[in-house]
Amino acid sequence: MLRVLEYALGFIDLFFLLYLMVYATYLLCSIVVGAWKLYYSNKMRQIKNEIRHEFYFPVSILVPAYNEEVTIVDSIESLLKLDYKLYEIVIVDDGSKDHTAQVLVEHFQMSPVQRPIRKSLQCEKEKIIYAADHWKVPITLICKENGGKGDALNMGINASRYPYFLCIDADSMLQPDSLEKIIQPVMEEDHVVAVGGLVRSSQSLKMENGKRTGYRMPWNLITSMQILEYDRSFLAARILLDRFNGNMIISGAFGLFQKDVVIAAGGYDRNTLGEDMELVVRLHVFCRNNKIPYAIRYEPNAICWSQVPESLGDLRKQRRRWHLGLFQSMMKHRRMFLNPTYGWLGMVSYLYYLLYELLSPFVQLLGWVTMAASAVVGILNWDFMLYFYLMYTLYNAVLTITIFFQRIYTLRLKISVLDTIKAIIVCVLENIFFRLFLDAVRVTAFIGYQRKKNQWGRIRRIKQNGV
Repeated sequence: MLRVLEYALGFIDLFFLLYLMVYATYLLCSIVVGAWKLYYSNKMRQIKNEIRHEFYFPVSILVPAYNEEVTIVDSIESLLKLDYKLYEIVIVDDGSKDHTAQVLVEHFQMSPVQRPIRKSLQCEKEKIIYAADHWKVPITLICKENGGKGDALNMGINASRYPYFLCIDADSMLQPDSLEKIIQPVMEEDHVVAVGGLVRSSQSLKMENGKRTGYRMPWNLITSMQILEYDRSFLAARILLDRFNGNMIISGAFGLFQKDVVIAAGGYDRNTLGEDMELVVRLHVFCRNNKIPYAIRYEPNAICWSQVPESLGDLRKQRRRWHLGLFQSMMKHRRMFLNPTYGWLGMVSYLYYLLYELLSPFVQLLGWVTMAASAVVGILNWDFMLYFYLMYTLYNAVLTITIFFQRIYTLRLKISVLDTIKAIIVCVLENIFFRLFLDAVRVTAFIGYQRKKNQWGRIRRIKQNGV
């Protein structure tokens, strides 16, 4: 019996070792492809920017909001400073219990209007509509009954006037060139139905009048760790998956979509926590099933600055929502798994998100349990285990810090010596402690799933200086 147990533990140890090595190789490939893409795209954009044009795709910017009175005005102010001529702003207050609507109406001097909304997509009923036409672009505020983020976005789509819409979170800020850059894949390539942009932590940014004036690493370790994590996620994996039209996620904080295709596909799912991912996956499925030529792109030069959680409690709520949303999306579209009908999307992308996103915390937990069991029966090689763990941690830390400084360089950001030292220290801590915390959150995410599966997940917002 002991011999059988030893063989079983040895097999699990081998699987765990291969699992980590495949992921490490994937990260390395992602960084190489990402670095080449950033260098090449920046070089080409410098050439293209020599020729200025006056042609613009009209875009509706949708801002779903729920209890966002602290940050909503700054977010809309940043949208009014965009270097773009043809767009509108549509804010949807999804039954907020604070003064979100009131601060908007007072700050932007909005007035009630009578405006019929054609309900192409299902959503809860509107209560009152405000509008302001005396700003750079029209601003519309729709106050509606609470229905969730997906429901609020469907209302925004119904009320939008233009053929493309851009979704951003109510705590996010765009740079003056963000809209111009995220629309460029649509201008450069036929059949682009969606484009995702780069999301970065606004706590690391200093802005004045909508322009960057500085960059820093916050003293808050939780925030700093997320800065590194966001860079690794957006600048590595998504660039690689973009090479074969395999991105399954466009962040709800910053994504551009072709409206008629989204409506034809059914709009946002109102009964899922991951409405952003679910819509993107459904667009893939809809276009492939109907043999519609399409492309879903990722544009790393289009940047959105979004506020990240600053406490472990808020971070836990956010990541619980993300993981449950991932689970819901993958289960709903499980027919894609290793299905050649969906090409690289089903054979590679779905497999990656299944093994290294959805199941990753459970695999990690299995590894720890197996290690403990191996130690109990006396077959654990402590020297090899410690050496491998340290080398793997160092390897990931080096890749992460490489991505971080790569983006500092390509964005031409200035960072102090102190912030450089902080970034290196935080990078090591992030790989040792932060990931363990996130794995624990994701493993326990399904506790109370039925009771909380459709909640927004309230996260405390703060007023930031220099914005």
